[in-house]
Amino acid sequence: MLKNNGKKTAITVASTACICLLLLLVAVQHHRVQVDEERNGEDAGTRSLLQQQQQQEEEEDAQPGSAQVKRGFSAYFTKLTRGRREVEKPPRSSASTADPPPAEDINANDIFIAVKTTKKFHQSRLNLLLDTWISRNMQQTYIFTDGEDEELKKKIGSHAINTNCSAAHSRQALSCKMAVEYDKFIESGKKWFCHVDDDNYVNVRTLVKFLSQYPHTQDMYLGKPSLDRPIEATERLGDNKMKPVNFWFATGGAGFCVSRGLALKMSPWASGGHFMNTAEKIRLPDDCTIGYIIESVLGVPLTRSNLFHSHLENLQQVSRSEIHKQITLSYGMFENKSNIINLKGAFPVEEDPSRFKSVHCLLYPDTPWCPPQVAF
Repeated sequence: MLKNNGKKTAITVASTACICLLLLLVAVQHHRVQVDEERNGEDAGTRSLLQQQQQQEEEEDAQPGSAQVKRGFSAYFTKLTRGRREVEKPPRSSASTADPPPAEDINANDIFIAVKTTKKFHQSRLNLLLDTWISRNMQQTYIFTDGEDEELKKKIGSHAINTNCSAAHSRQALSCKMAVEYDKFIESGKKWFCHVDDDNYVNVRTLVKFLSQYPHTQDMYLGKPSLDRPIEATERLGDNKMKPVNFWFATGGAGFCVSRGLALKMSPWASGGHFMNTAEKIRLPDDCTIGYIIESVLGVPLTRSNLFHSHLENLQQVSRSEIHKQITLSYGMFENKSNIINLKGAFPVEEDPSRFKSVHCLLYPDTPWCPPQVAF
């Protein structure tokens, strides 16, 4: 009897062990299925949706009007699949989305670039500009000076304009030249008026790209202030009455641009001899007077851009890799030190103290006088 009981107990234990092992195998298999479903996530859902679609199509084929329902469901599924594909697409490169589409399609011929100079700087400053950036933009550039120069006329023809203004660097002389610049621009019919000084290098390709962001028919005043606050002035109203005014202005030393739409609105205060009269009302130089008319009188704010540069800022902060993105560059003195672009270019500093030749060879390496052995 005891032996029979022992056999029964052994058989029971063995059966129980087999059942436990079987249950364990089932649990492991069930866990694997769950993991696979989690991994496949969206694919499993899509397969399920496909099965539902197939089943529904089979059921609906025998029903009246099933074709319309079928098409509707198929269209929905197609849209769902397309949406999934769009989500799974790799992100586009930044190059394809970096630049917004231009607001207006313009070219260099739409821009009136006025260069203000004086006869004593024709040799030391102006010839450098004529050899570099102006050489590629003769038709867009107009030089406003204060004396006759036959050599200059041979190089640029009627675009050399003698303003007959004083050669002094006074408020009145500067405003006199700006008045002539404004009138010549209005006569030209061009879309943009851009003023620079004779110590500016203008990257016209970047200027065109920059201005294309703004419609020339809108009120646009573009440039960079040289002060960290609005300038304060006194407006003379007549009869010994005065009114304090303050406004931002773009420094002429870095260059600025005004759209034709805005320039036309400036006419009552800028055309003919009115610009000189306006400048006397506030007794400030030409670039300040431009800012006064636009900001204080017309109420149009200055749109600032750090792509314009004057000698009043530290030009060494402009890196070589960013030069091609700038609109204007300059040279001169800053805090009693030589202020130039830090560029190890085609020429040594002794041969190219302004660095304009080196900048030009960086931007236009096909220029005949650029050293061919220099790789940019």
